Amino acid sequence: MSELLERGRNRLEWARAHMGVLAAIRKDLVKTKPFRGLRVGMALHVEAKTGVLALTLKEAGAHVRLASCNPLSTDDAVVAALRDEGLDTYAKKWETNAEYDDNLHKVLDLKPNVVIDDGADLIYRLHTKRRELLRDVIGANEETTTGIIRVRAMEREKKLAFPVFDVNDAQMKHLFDNRYGTGQSTIDGIMTATNLLLAGKRFVVAGYGWCGRGVAMRARGMGAHVIVTEVDPVKAIEAKLDGFEVMRMADAAKLADFLVTATGDRDVVTAKHLRTVKDGCVLANAGHFNVEVSVADLEKMATKKRRVREFVDEYSLRGGKKVYVLGEGRLVNLAAGQGHPVEIMDMSFALQALCAERLATKGTRMEARVYPVPHELDERVARLKLRELGVAIDRLTPAQRAYLASWTEGT
Repeated sequence: MSELLERGRNRLEWARAHMGVLAAIRKDLVKTKPFRGLRVGMALHVEAKTGVLALTLKEAGAHVRLASCNPLSTDDAVVAALRDEGLDTYAKKWETNAEYDDNLHKVLDLKPNVVIDDGADLIYRLHTKRRELLRDVIGANEETTTGIIRVRAMEREKKLAFPVFDVNDAQMKHLFDNRYGTGQSTIDGIMTATNLLLAGKRFVVAGYGWCGRGVAMRARGMGAHVIVTEVDPVKAIEAKLDGFEVMRMADAAKLADFLVTATGDRDVVTAKHLRTVKDGCVLANAGHFNVEVSVADLEKMATKKRRVREFVDEYSLRGGKKVYVLGEGRLVNLAAGQGHPVEIMDMSFALQALCAERLATKGTRMEARVYPVPHELDERVARLKLRELGVAIDRLTPAQRAYLASWTEGT
C-alpha cells in the first residue's frame, strides 16, 4: 500500500470515528437504501469529512461521483483512499481552473438524479452548459452562503429548474458550521500558512455574518485586536455591541496586520485599499470564491512576486512595501488549513444526508424552488448531537404546550 493511500485511509477512519451523528443516520440509510438505483453528483471540498458523507450515500445505494468545489481544497490522500473504496472521485490539490471545470463536468456526465453542491457550480452548469441533463435531476442541496445567493437569484428570475434545499440556513448548519467551524478553521489556516503571532496584532474582519462572527470571536480569543467592517447597519451595531471596533474598510485597511474577508461578495479589498495597507500586511479570504480580495489588482500593482512559503505569496510594491496573500486568495481554511473541525461537519453532513434522502423519496413531488430544511430534520440532528454529548434537556409538558399555543390564557 502506498504511503499516500495509507494516510488517506487513516484520515477517513479518524473522521468516521468522530462523526457520531452521521453514523446514527447511516445505520438507518443502509437499512432502507433510499438511494438504490439513483445517481448522486457531489461538488464539495474533497477531504476526510466529505469522504465519509460520500461513502455513506454509496452504502445507502447511490452511485456517487465526487469533485472538488474549489481548486485548492482537495486532500490528495483522501482522494486516493476514496478511489480505493470504489468511489468515483475527480479532484486534486492545485487544480488549474480548466481542470476544475473539467472535473465538474465529469461529475455531471453521470447524469445525476440528486446533486449535493457547495457554491452552486454544479447547479449553475446544469442550467447553462448542460441543460440536456435537467430532465434527470430530482433536486439538489446547497450548503454555502455564496451558493444560496446564486440559487435564490435563479429562483427570482424564474430560471430554477428543480427544487433545492437551503442547507446553509438550517439552524444546525449556520449556527455551528458557519460560526464555530469557520472561526476555528480560518485561524488554523492562517497559522499553518504563516506561523505568525496573532496576539497584540490588529486583525480586520470584513463582514459580520455568521462566518465573520466566528472569525472575529476566535481572533479575539487569540489575543488579537479585532476591527470589523460592514455594509449592513444592523450587523455593524451588533459587532459594536459585541465589543469590536467598527469602521470603513478604507480606514481599517491602513491599520491591519491581518485582513480577512468573509462577505460572500466581490471586490471587498481592491487597489484603493491595497495602496494604503501597512508593510507586511497579511491578506486572507474565508469566503467561498476568490473574488473578495482583488488579487488581479495586486498583480498589476506589484513590482515583484514570489512564493515565500507553501501557501504564502509575497507581493513587492513600489516604495519597498511587501504584502502577503494566503492561498492565492481562495478560502484559507481549506487552501492552507484542514477545513472545519470533524464534529462540526458531522452535523452539517448529517443534514446533507437527510435532505438528500428527502429528495430521493419525495423530490419528484416538490416544486422547482428553494426550500428551507424541514424543522424535523434540524431537530433530529440536534437531538442526536445532544445524545452523543451526553446532554439531557427538558421537554414541554402538555399544559406548557397548550399555554404556548393559546391566545386566551393570560398570567
